[in-house]
Amino acid sequence: MTILLLEDEYPAAERLQRLVAQAAPEAQVVAVLDTVSSALAWLAAHPAPALILSDIQLADGLSLEIWEQAVVPSPVIFTTAFDAYAIRAFQANSVAYLLKPVKLAELQAALAKLRQWPGAAPPPDLAKAASATLPPASSNLERLLDALPRPGRPYKTRFLVRQGEQLLPLPVAEAAWFISRNETVTLVAADGRRFVLDYTLEQLESLLDPAQFFRLNRQVIAHLPAVRRLHPHFGGKLLVELHPAPSEEVLVSREKAGAVKNWLEG
Repeated sequence: MTILLLEDEYPAAERLQRLVAQAAPEAQVVAVLDTVSSALAWLAAHPAPALILSDIQLADGLSLEIWEQAVVPSPVIFTTAFDAYAIRAFQANSVAYLLKPVKLAELQAALAKLRQWPGAAPPPDLAKAASATLPPASSNLERLLDALPRPGRPYKTRFLVRQGEQLLPLPVAEAAWFISRNETVTLVAADGRRFVLDYTLEQLESLLDPAQFFRLNRQVIAHLPAVRRLHPHFGGKLLVELHPAPSEEVLVSREKAGAVKNWLEG
């Protein structure tokens, strides 16, 4: 089985490749791409893979744009923290929609579902799945609504944080930015206080209002009021000035710079 992997975060891509090797040892990851443009170019130059394993948020936009711009017969397993895109995802030949961080058992279940997909070849030969006849989009949507793990969830309004021996409710409005270091996520409040959270950045992306919070890079999610200035940086990147100021520079990639500007403009 050939798999095209679309993921713009290196650690997540590495982890997914390890999970694929465990869940489907016979599978071959033929390419790992991080942008919509590179995916479109690859698909135009190569035979359709048996499966596409794709994050929704890529470096230069939503991966859903791939299916809006090209006819891609391959079934898809989406891996993302964004519940909001789920219905659009299932209109793009989606076999499953897995929330990050993806677990091995969930990936195994999704691959098993692919083997049973209407028109797919019998297991273990999944190579013909790319040309399978897919059910109507309405049928896919019904499956999705039944399968979504956290539908209709409101955005988070507060965190329960530890201060000494006490647990305190901290309103989300008081958060300035979140940073991930050594697999530990820290909330930095507007007044400079710091609190360790039991969340990953991927989980926080799905819990926080995207109009107010933006993931600047692999390590940092910023709250809109905390962004003071943007400075042009080498290679088309942006240097983001935050308050309170972090100990290290916060850079936004050239591919993501436009999205940051659009977010700040509202």
